[in-house]
Amino acid sequence: MTQQITVLGATGSIGKSTLDVISRHPDLYRVFALTAHSQVDALCDMCLEHKPQYAVMVQADKAQELSLKLKSLNSKTEVLSGVDALCQVASNPEVDQVMAAIVGGAGLLPTLAAAKAGKRVLLANKEALVMSGHLFMQTIADNGATLLPIDSEHNAIFQSLPSHYGQEGFTQSGVRQILLTASGGPFRGFTSEQLANVTPAQAVKHPNWSMGQKISVDSASLMNKGLELIEACWLFDVTPKQIQVVVHPESIIHSMVQYVDGSVISQMGNPDMRTPIAYGLAWPQRIESGVDSLDFFTQSQLNFEAPNHDVFPALKLSAQAFEQGGIAPAILNAANEIAVDAFLREQIDFNSISVLIDQALNHFSMEKADSLDAILNADKQARLFTENKVAAFK
Repeated sequence: MTQQITVLGATGSIGKSTLDVISRHPDLYRVFALTAHSQVDALCDMCLEHKPQYAVMVQADKAQELSLKLKSLNSKTEVLSGVDALCQVASNPEVDQVMAAIVGGAGLLPTLAAAKAGKRVLLANKEALVMSGHLFMQTIADNGATLLPIDSEHNAIFQSLPSHYGQEGFTQSGVRQILLTASGGPFRGFTSEQLANVTPAQAVKHPNWSMGQKISVDSASLMNKGLELIEACWLFDVTPKQIQVVVHPESIIHSMVQYVDGSVISQMGNPDMRTPIAYGLAWPQRIESGVDSLDFFTQSQLNFEAPNHDVFPALKLSAQAFEQGGIAPAILNAANEIAVDAFLREQIDFNSISVLIDQALNHFSMEKADSLDAILNADKQARLFTENKVAAFK
């Protein structure tokens, strides 16, 4: 039976990879809706190729522009706009699976809408879970939704854990530790003094992965790994102390699980997001993704090292935010988004990203995150606080 798919964030790297996998299996999947923030031409091309029932642009003027273009090309795709429309196409009764690939906190509401509607949620937006961990996981459970991690690391952990892990938990499953791998980004081995002079152009040049600007900067600062640390805690019901971050520059081993008998099980493969996307779409089956199998004879060596927490404090800040609980992870995420944007605009230097996040975490009293309103208010206040701090740099 053909599965109907909504792709939230279709014009990003994850969205494009998702559509590539879907296009390889027209007998299994059909695109129901595609969404984008502002890239009219890119979304128009996608609509012409995949013929979704709906297309959503967040900005109303961009939606009108897209609608006129599609009508002139005799497309039957209906164009909607706004956050409510994102939630609508994520929760529509005809939809079977939702690829949640909107970058940043903007993905929270439509991803929650998919969970409330009991969909299979393919989670590539880590910020939604970081911001609203308990609320998000409870929504999944209460509505019979299925949550599958698409981040390559969490997908690897999911594949490396025993099948009965969800019923038995960490220690009962014989798990000793989760090993969360990190490439180290483009600035691996840099000193704090060297980082003070790096440019946005250098920060977005990831050595292994092709990603958007924001996530590339997060990778360079290791904040991406910090957000993944929080995400892993919620996904697998563990604490930061049960996770070891391992820098693995080749990005061949995507993550590992260490067991009490001394075994370590890993998931390996070429660094291509189509692999975890295909796994999520077809789970528990496997389908062809378009990714070549790993050629071990071309891999001369695999390297591993510990992260430098002093030079890259994002991991410590993320663990601190999770342990503080409540709205702290939402504060962390919001401050990081504003700080990264300021760095990309060359308003602050690279090291100031972590400084601003630390200031935001220390500024707010950590209230409970027991409602969506509380989380969204924390997000808003943290953004305003960080924006004001950035303005002081000028």
